[in-house]
Amino acid sequence: MADVRVRLWHPARAAREEVVRWREAVAGGRVRQPFKQAFREVYPLTPAEEATGVYSNRFAAHIVDYRRLYAMFKQRGWRTQMLGPWDGGDAGEATRVLAEGRWRAAFRHDYVYDGPGEYASTDQVRFHRRVDGDWREAPLAEVPALVFSEAMRDVDLFVAVTSIAADPEWADRGQDGRHLDYWRETSFGALAPSGEVRRDALARLLPRMAIAARCTLTDRYLVVRGDLRTYRIHLGSANILMDPGDVYLCIVAAPGQDAGLFLPFEEDGRLALILSKALLLARDTEIADESIVRQIKG
Repeated sequence: MADVRVRLWHPARAAREEVVRWREAVAGGRVRQPFKQAFREVYPLTPAEEATGVYSNRFAAHIVDYRRLYAMFKQRGWRTQMLGPWDGGDAGEATRVLAEGRWRAAFRHDYVYDGPGEYASTDQVRFHRRVDGDWREAPLAEVPALVFSEAMRDVDLFVAVTSIAADPEWADRGQDGRHLDYWRETSFGALAPSGEVRRDALARLLPRMAIAARCTLTDRYLVVRGDLRTYRIHLGSANILMDPGDVYLCIVAAPGQDAGLFLPFEEDGRLALILSKALLLARDTEIADESIVRQIKG
């Protein structure tokens, strides 16, 4: 028995049918996992990454809050230098060592100062293999699937949490418009794997909720039918559009609305935020916040 090795189950090592069964068991049994496992995102190599060979642009060209990004690097065990408006402070690389020191992921980013905030633009992800004590760049196709997936999962989390698109008030704070197109496109754009996992979780949670009859899931939205309007909550950013007319609805938070809700996982707070907004908007005639009511009634 001394030679027996035990390892955590990971969806990257399992067939799709097995993953589905575990997700159903977790949701149906109301098991809240201490960390994302059954609902863990998996990131296989894409044709675009096979074409670029040694780097991935999957999460490039995002505009993020730099201070939050730097804090998340530290929180998730990535090493990096603080960037800023000084000589040599305009470009950086965050790295994380994986697979017991055999592999290293590198996430490049550039400092962008657009007062009053400090931002960064995201760039390539590259991988290096340790050979004879040195780090040597490796083609993405040679990176072990689990190493690649876990590194890209972190990068997805960095972008999802720190992107200005996740800030519902960003467009209303008198910005100069330089990044407004990015904010609009990303706030309601195609889902990253983290958003796809939220959709999968919601598909299992919503039928058990009192607002189920008022909710519909689409490719990227949770659609909620209120009495005053119909609302589309984006499963990536949690930002909201109202029908008719695709009118933007700014709700910073709906505190207390998610109390007592069962969630099979929670990592960045986005799933709870989406559900709290859905609970609020399904009963839009009962909303007491005047700023929200004014937006809904136009």
